[in-house]
Amino acid sequence: MKKKHNKKKVFLTRTLQDFAVKELKKHYNIEINSGPFPIPKKKLLAKIKDKDGLICFPYDNIDKHIIMAGAKLKTISAFSVGYDHIDSKFAKKRNITIGYTPNVLTIATADLTITLILDLLRRVTEGDRLVRAGKWNRVFGADTYVGDEVIGKTLGIWGLGRIGLAVAKRAQVFGMKVIYHKQSRLAQKKEKSLHVRYVTQNELFRKSDVLSIHVPYSKQTHEQVNLPLIKKMKKQSYLINTSRGKIIKEQDLVIALRRKIIAGAALDVFSHEPIGKKHPLTKMQNVVLSPHIGSSSIITRAKMAEITVENLKLGLAGKKLIYSV
Repeated sequence: MKKKHNKKKVFLTRTLQDFAVKELKKHYNIEINSGPFPIPKKKLLAKIKDKDGLICFPYDNIDKHIIMAGAKLKTISAFSVGYDHIDSKFAKKRNITIGYTPNVLTIATADLTITLILDLLRRVTEGDRLVRAGKWNRVFGADTYVGDEVIGKTLGIWGLGRIGLAVAKRAQVFGMKVIYHKQSRLAQKKEKSLHVRYVTQNELFRKSDVLSIHVPYSKQTHEQVNLPLIKKMKKQSYLINTSRGKIIKEQDLVIALRRKIIAGAALDVFSHEPIGKKHPLTKMQNVVLSPHIGSSSIITRAKMAEITVENLKLGLAGKKLIYSV
């Protein structure tokens, strides 16, 4: 009589869509965190001890201690385009494979970036708060509640990768001029076909009416957008971030907004997530905040879940992942 095969154990720090959970249950014994998120470190340390696989999210801090606690851990599959929340170097030392979900967020994130630009300049969210607070009657004057138009404005894009390019194309439809900065400049022929102009980083911050961040997070970009750099921006300019929160030195941005060094900001990402209602950015009228929803479209999130599950399955089978760190 054949011995019954024991299924490998997988822990999810938060649930996935029904189809993804159903697929996981076919192959593994799974446990899903139903408590607060991000999952408290103490709880994750306890849960990871006997698990072969881990599915995590961008706000989970998978550090050296978590990885060490996972004595049986073989694969970490991240439901995210970034993996800076995982100590990948230490994981590799322990021969743990790491999967992530790049190349599927471009359309959703580019759409959100344009949404934030329009929202911020036309003061849509600010107006929504005003209406809900019963203060509409205070803005009947000809110039008591006016926003800004995007046509003719210069959009500066820092990091012209897939998402940056998609943002540039959408912005041009609205009549915006596009300048950019990245580590490796595009060929001039390519720039001409895309109708974009290369500038230095300092020029990007000085010349942009709207500056949108699309560089990946790294040691080099950590808090690179600080007060001295923000001070180079125009007084009537706006800062947009749908990339990674820690690229901006958040306390410096708060200072810049309070002192009206720039006109406003729209942020989908933050240094530490989620932020609470006491965070200084939540008290400012010239700021639009969204809860890290760059990838939050039905199509994109389904594709991310599909890749997350497949990366996990391949990793636990000892095969090459679709997207591996």
